[in-house]
Amino acid sequence: MVSDERALALQLAGLDDARLGEVLTTRAVSAGVAWRDFFDAAEGLLEAGSVDRALTRLPRAALAALAALADGEDATIDAIPSSSQLLVGGALPTAVAARVRRTREARPAAFSAPEGAPPPPATAAQEASAAERAFTSTGALADLLLATEQSPLSSTATGSISASDRRRLLEAGIVEDAEALDDLATIARAAVLIDTAEREATVSDAGDRWLHLPTAERWEHAATGIVAALPVGLRDRTGGIRAAADHAGAYPLDEDWPPVAAQWGRVLRRWGLLDDDGAEPAWTRALRDSGAITADALRGHLPTEIDKVYLQADLSVIAPGPLLPDLELRLRGIAARESRAQASTYRFTAESLDAGLTDGETAEGIRAFLTGLSLTGIPQPLEYLLDSTARRHGAVRVRTDDARALTVVEVDDDDRREALSVDQALRPLGLVPEGKVLLTRAGRDTVSWALSDARYPVTMIGDDGRPTSPRRSRRPAPHDAAAPGRFDELIARLRAGHSTDSDEAWMQRELEQAVRARAAIRVSVRMPDGTDRELTLEASGLGGGRLRGLDRAADVERTLPLRSIVRVTPV
Repeated sequence: MVSDERALALQLAGLDDARLGEVLTTRAVSAGVAWRDFFDAAEGLLEAGSVDRALTRLPRAALAALAALADGEDATIDAIPSSSQLLVGGALPTAVAARVRRTREARPAAFSAPEGAPPPPATAAQEASAAERAFTSTGALADLLLATEQSPLSSTATGSISASDRRRLLEAGIVEDAEALDDLATIARAAVLIDTAEREATVSDAGDRWLHLPTAERWEHAATGIVAALPVGLRDRTGGIRAAADHAGAYPLDEDWPPVAAQWGRVLRRWGLLDDDGAEPAWTRALRDSGAITADALRGHLPTEIDKVYLQADLSVIAPGPLLPDLELRLRGIAARESRAQASTYRFTAESLDAGLTDGETAEGIRAFLTGLSLTGIPQPLEYLLDSTARRHGAVRVRTDDARALTVVEVDDDDRREALSVDQALRPLGLVPEGKVLLTRAGRDTVSWALSDARYPVTMIGDDGRPTSPRRSRRPAPHDAAAPGRFDELIARLRAGHSTDSDEAWMQRELEQAVRARAAIRVSVRMPDGTDRELTLEASGLGGGRLRGLDRAADVERTLPLRSIVRVTPV
């Protein structure tokens, strides 16, 4: 046991800070733990409670390997995550072996090796069904990101999306139920399409780029993220995804695992990586064959993306197939989408066109875009609506007066300015007339959105004096230095307490423990003539560079210089 602690301490000290932080996270160590050095850390990690918690988080294959090692048999130690630090130099410490045997006595089925059969190959019909689901889910994820661009997703303390955002997204028809929303959020996080800070999720730079990819590339990017984030217990030795029947038992000692397994199963089916019956499509089988997932086999099952639509006289737009992403993104910037399928519909309104103008579009640019997009030209009612909206746009302008730390609302029309000042919906802004403008202490973005929600033709003026777009979604400002890690202080303390002379540090620790326990120890002392003499002492004190203890054989109190002690062993 003593040698195990020492060896583990040296093993931990040899890890870099990133890997050491991973170990502390995997072993669920509190950042406030009172460890002074790596010997304390090794002792803590070898305690029965710490080992039991580590076993709980291990997949079935790792438990089976540990059980074999505990019995003195050969095992594939690669199955045991290095971040658990349950092995020392590739061997099983005595304390860990004891806990493995004890846990196996109570739960023998948990230590059986996992089944090796892969999922059955999907039939042509199953592949078509999985591909349709992949296409639908890819579109839904794009909708979720676009909604997050306008208003960030807030989350609860448990990490789930808040009830108000769930309701907003469900009412918008982006997802069919809360379960689907949770699954899409999991996919977005796995693919790093959203950033989360202070319980608020916003679209990441990678998410912005993802939105402009064709559907097949969107699917492949997110699928790669899903596979990378998949718990190791759901992957088999070939790197493929385990059969769905094995998912629930992948972490047999973890009581919290079943709902997690259920969600990952939904995610795999929702993204078309498995069929509803657990069958494996060709594009998922490629992961097992090549180690990487690609959309090559899926591409032929996806509908062809188009670059033309029908503009109708009733201001609606009919897309007879999925639009190319760049075209759809621009169209959705000036028209509200009404339905999504392989054939989607959109509708122009004064509000949608005004939003596009606020985002930097111009009437000429919109007209040129629609001319190239439409198979039926631009209907006259749409021409009228575009012209009238462009004339009204900018009638209300919002800018910041930095000198007075106020927001200024400029309105050319006296009647409209009077209407703004008495509008009950705008009372929370506290608008105060001053000459030809209205002033408020509310922020520029807040004022712009309040006016837009009240259906005023508002334009926000940026700091450079040009129109800009107010965004409800604000990404965290970049920091010059990385934020301090959770375990930075603890790791610094462990390193500061670590001696470069491990033999001397370990002996000092043994002596301190012996004195605290008033234990009997066998001490080898180097005599002046160069010979070693062994004494058995009951340790009683340590200080001033000396060890004090009772030599029961001679019934005398001895005081030994620490520099003369060459070895200490417990009796």
